[in-house]
Amino acid sequence: MPDGQAAADLPTWDLADLYPAPDSPELAADLDRAEAEAAAFSHTQAGKLGGLSGRALAAAIAEYQRIEEILGRVMSYAQLLFSGDSTDPAIGRFYQSMTERVTAISSHLIFFSLELNRLDESVLEARLAEAAPPGQGLAAWRPWLRDLRVFRPHQLSDELEKLLHEKEVTGRSAWSRLFDETIAGLRVPLAGPGGVEELTVSAVLNKLSDRDRAVREAAGRAIGEVFGKNARLFALITNTLAKDKEIIDTWRHFDRPASYRNRANMVEDTVVDALVAAVSADYGRLSHRYYTMKAKWLGLEKLQHWDRNAPLPGDDDREIPWTEAKSRVLRAYGAFSPELAEIGGRFFDRPWIDAALRPGKAGGAFAHPTVPGAHPYLLLNYHGRTRDVMTLAHELGHGVHQVLAASQGYLQASTPLTLAETASVFGEMLTFRALLDAETDPARRRIMLAGKVEDMLNTVVRQIAFYQFEALLHDERRGGEVVADRIGEIWMQVQKASLGPAFEFTPDYKVFWAYVPHFIHSPFYVYAYAFGDCLVNALYSVYQSGHPGFQAKYLDMLRAGGTKRHKELLAPFGLDASEPAFWTRGLDVISGFIDELEKVA
Repeated sequence: MPDGQAAADLPTWDLADLYPAPDSPELAADLDRAEAEAAAFSHTQAGKLGGLSGRALAAAIAEYQRIEEILGRVMSYAQLLFSGDSTDPAIGRFYQSMTERVTAISSHLIFFSLELNRLDESVLEARLAEAAPPGQGLAAWRPWLRDLRVFRPHQLSDELEKLLHEKEVTGRSAWSRLFDETIAGLRVPLAGPGGVEELTVSAVLNKLSDRDRAVREAAGRAIGEVFGKNARLFALITNTLAKDKEIIDTWRHFDRPASYRNRANMVEDTVVDALVAAVSADYGRLSHRYYTMKAKWLGLEKLQHWDRNAPLPGDDDREIPWTEAKSRVLRAYGAFSPELAEIGGRFFDRPWIDAALRPGKAGGAFAHPTVPGAHPYLLLNYHGRTRDVMTLAHELGHGVHQVLAASQGYLQASTPLTLAETASVFGEMLTFRALLDAETDPARRRIMLAGKVEDMLNTVVRQIAFYQFEALLHDERRGGEVVADRIGEIWMQVQKASLGPAFEFTPDYKVFWAYVPHFIHSPFYVYAYAFGDCLVNALYSVYQSGHPGFQAKYLDMLRAGGTKRHKELLAPFGLDASEPAFWTRGLDVISGFIDELEKVA
């Protein structure tokens, strides 16, 4: 736990707003009801969608959404319980049981999206154009249908789609569970003043930001040793999932490994390519330039990987109590928009946040939207440092976004991953700017500015390097299994290119790819962070320029949820992500911060 801060000071969530307990009658009743209604829905609607009027189709989609939301509530509850303690066998068994039960129930519903996608475009357009009372016509579902039909060319037969759906519980989800339970169960021995301590992966990763270089080095080497001993297992998981993806991508005729993710993000391959090209071309003026300065500030000829997030000289990074972190973030949100702060305040006033540190809890942080009929939950591991305050601002941004978008309904509330990072990164920027503007000490301002640059490099440069690692790994996997040592070589290749000549990597860093959960749970997800950061940098510059009505337009953008694409959402601000200059504008913000640091140095 944070030094001097009692665990009782940190909030834990109460999942009773979803279900009272895993064995509660309410949960059992929901499962039974969903099963009966899904079977009845299939019996009533399967094979008949082509003959329905627009109004009847709209009613069918509404019923489909209602059943899906019940299943979504069940799985949200199971996932959050598992995230709270993935080492408890009873919770693991419950999570697997719910996954299997929900998969079986939802198999009755698979026909619906497949059959909708088989409707001719002309037929669907005619149904969309039919007149109907407000809220009862098919036009209200146009955004969902638009996104559904993106996958039309990649759709398989009903039998194959059902097989893939039902096999998921013994396929990708089972391997993901193995990864989660392995990470949660690992203990990393680290020598300290009181002797050797067995730390969780999350806790020892936090030591990589310790002020004492000896502690950072010990942590870095300890992580390398523990993950090195488990490298074959992580390589097996990675290879199996990559091959599984290749098989499915081949059957679905996706052009390349990242294509499915791009379709799901409702963003064109060319836009992602432009982002990756722009960031990698700027490695020199961004990360290489900054880390060369950092090495000088630390008095080192070369940085090691455990120095990447080292505090700067003069940075006391004092412990920030949870109540102060809450106050800082909500003040920053409130200065921009009272409505934003009011919604954010609900998460603190109610038990919607789990920030406590404990064994078995998932590492990192996330915001889970659950379902519109409930509310989001936030998970953090709060160590009381400045970075933790920024993480709180980030996840709260997600939570506020999810609350605002909930009015769109279960099927249309969630945004593509590329846009899902918008509110979170914007919330971080609001908090950082508020803290920077309030600071009058020039030395402290320099430290804060450097910290922000590091966060942005971690979000943009590091995530694009992660994306390049995945692309190289998946391409190589298509030629056969990739052994752990070779995976490590690919990892080192992209790390050296992205971080630059200021670093001298020790061999133990070759296994650090193994702890990144996004590679397992959401292949090619990582570029969404860079997309969101660059998008917000461009958006924030528009805000700073005094764009009229910015706050109202921003909140409208969040309320839109998944009903609009990036082009429509950014148009009111005069921005277009398909233009190459858009990414340069975002990267210029990071470079400008580094320019300012160079002047100070």
